[in-house]
Amino acid sequence: MSIRLNNLRLAYGERVLLDSVSTDFAPGRLTALIGRNGTGKSTLLRAIAGLNDQFTGQIILADRPLEEMTPLQRATTVSFVTTDKIRIANLPCEDAVALGRAPYTNWIGRMQEADREIVARSLELVGMSDFARKPMNTLSDGECQRVLIARALAQDTPIILLDEPTAFLDLPNRYMLASLLGRLAHDEHKCILFSTHDLDIALGICDGVALIDTPRLHHLPAAEMAASPHIGRLFSAEGVAFDPKTRNIRLIRTE
Repeated sequence: MSIRLNNLRLAYGERVLLDSVSTDFAPGRLTALIGRNGTGKSTLLRAIAGLNDQFTGQIILADRPLEEMTPLQRATTVSFVTTDKIRIANLPCEDAVALGRAPYTNWIGRMQEADREIVARSLELVGMSDFARKPMNTLSDGECQRVLIARALAQDTPIILLDEPTAFLDLPNRYMLASLLGRLAHDEHKCILFSTHDLDIALGICDGVALIDTPRLHHLPAAEMAASPHIGRLFSAEGVAFDPKTRNIRLIRTE
């Protein structure tokens, strides 16, 4: 089940961020959303999640127009991991993950055995089973991100959105988290779209890259994006340049 944008025009206040954008994000693929600061990465993710209505055109989730979906339909179609750090004192990890089952529990939120099994499996998928009873406020940033992804998995949606999930992580944890997202997309056949500033991760680990070049959106397979002129043109500036060999930004030495 995919994300489809049809002639999307997205604004932030009076500023137009995207105009006449049409593209598909396919299931079973990990796609990185990149762009310079202030170009609308978070705004686009929030629009797809149904949290921002400052757009015209269509956003179609799993073959259903977003504007026609009820809150419950949205909650069972798309999950969203924000940049907010959740550090609720004494809240065990498995209880945080269980919040993802809210769209499926009864009116008092009572968990059934099937719900508990899904929570356990979600923790297992992200390698956090041994942390089930550990309080959230005692986790490292990387561990906390894994728990939040487990919560999204417990929500059991075909589409998962993440806003800069590798922010505040050290380099090894960034690669580990991105690799985890790739495995979840491929093995669980999820459509996963996440924003990032890490070009090496976007171009080296992801299946596709969507680059915001206001007011356009360039969406290509990662290898094609690395070979295209889009990244070099957008990210190069005086003293820096995009190096297609290393797939990263490098400094230019001047005499």
